[in-house]
This record gives sequence, C-alpha cells and structure tokens, in this order.
Amino acid sequence: MHKHLLIIFSILCAILGISVFYVAGSVSANPDLQVYYFTPTAQPDGRIIYIVKENDTCISISLIHNISEDQLRLLNDLGGDGCLFLRVGRELVLGTVEPDTGPPPELTATPILPSPTPFNGTADLCVLLFEDINGNTLIDDDTIELPLEGGAVSVNDRIGKVSISEKTNNLEEICFEGLDEGEYTVSVAVPSGYNPTMRNSATLKLSAGEIVRIDFGAQLSSAGEAEAEDNPEARRSPFLGIMGGLILVVGLGFGLYAIRIQRR
Repeated sequence: MHKHLLIIFSILCAILGISVFYVAGSVSANPDLQVYYFTPTAQPDGRIIYIVKENDTCISISLIHNISEDQLRLLNDLGGDGCLFLRVGRELVLGTVEPDTGPPPELTATPILPSPTPFNGTADLCVLLFEDINGNTLIDDDTIELPLEGGAVSVNDRIGKVSISEKTNNLEEICFEGLDEGEYTVSVAVPSGYNPTMRNSATLKLSAGEIVRIDFGAQLSSAGEAEAEDNPEARRSPFLGIMGGLILVVGLGFGLYAIRIQRR
C-alpha cells in the first residue's frame, strides 16, 4: 500500500516539475527580434533598385519584394548560376515605373535692380608759400613772415584726372575748391633767388567736406640777398610800405594842425 502511494506521489511530482519548467521557459524566453524590410524608392529614371545585402539570395529577395524569381533573373541578367554569386552591394532592378515627366517648374524672373551710384563728395585744398626768413620751417609772427609771390603751386590727383597750377602772391594762400575726394600730390616751385626750407612736395588724401591746409617755406639765398642789395626795391615789404604810408599821413595831419594853431 505504501509502495503504491509513493509511486503515485513520485509520478505527480514529476508531472508538476515538468509543467513548472515548461511554464518558466515560456515566460523567460525572449521574443524573436523583428526584421524590418524597406521598400526601395524608384529612381528618377523610373527603375526600382535594391542593394544586395549579406546572406541575400534570389529567392529571399523575390519573396520579400513580391516578384517572381524568374522576373528578378530576367531584369538583372541572372541566367544560369547568376543567383549563386550575388555580390554584397550590387544593385538589382526590381521593376520599373513611369518617370515623372510633368512640366518643369516655371522660372520666375528676378528683376535686376540698378547698382547704386557711389557718392563722391568734394573737398577744398589751400596751399601757402611763405617767406621763411629765419629758416625754421614755421610761420613766425614776430619776424613778419608773409606770403611769398613769384612761386607756383601744382596739384595732381593719382589717376591723372586733375592737374592744376597757380602762381603764388604776397597777399594770401592759394585755394583749390571743389576737388573730388581722393589722393593728391601737391608740389611747389619757389621763386628765383630762394631756396626751400622744407620738402617742396607732399602727398595727401582728401575726404568729402574737408578743408585741408598745407604750408611750404622758402628762404632768400645768398645770391638772392646780393641781388636784393643791388636792387633795394626787390626787398620791399608790402606791410612795411603800408605802415610807412600810415605814419606819413599821421605826420601830415599833425603838421596841418600845428599850422592852423599858429595862425590863430
């Protein structure tokens, strides 16, 4: 009796163990990874191209893309053993579709706008040639260094469009108005009997709206001094002449006033 019970109990335990093992195996088993198949897109010429991947065969390709193996062979010239030597990366034609032959998009003309005209302003340039009596290259009021006549000033631009010359006088500087902005060269010729006390040319850049002033000095040379001694009128200063005239007028006035007082 006890032996029969033990046998029955053993059989039940075995059945229960097998059932538990089966259930545990079913729960813990990982589901198979899903395989994604991509449908090729038609090329511009209408051909549908598939790129051969590793482990591909003619049968697998035809099944995935729903075409017959014979059609796949025909489209890609895979007669005989061609399907046995599929190279990874090879392009296979799966079919053809009608390419899009619709009208090309209309081109919209873009209006060509005129280029803006660059603004070119003007500037003024004033040049002074003065008698540098002490030769220090500066205009000294103490020594009455006045404008020097008999010289010449030339102004030329870089592109050769402007070439102007003016003679200097003993009254004021020489001004060139309305010059286009740009780079200019200014040069000075001193009168006969004088030597320049500084550079006699300069290059400068004029910007719109500017008034640029530049000075040049000249000193009487030894030959000029000898000539002035022989010709005293050559050294006459207009300023001194004016002062002398004023003194003469004042003297005459006092003389007339004195004569009238004596007559009374």
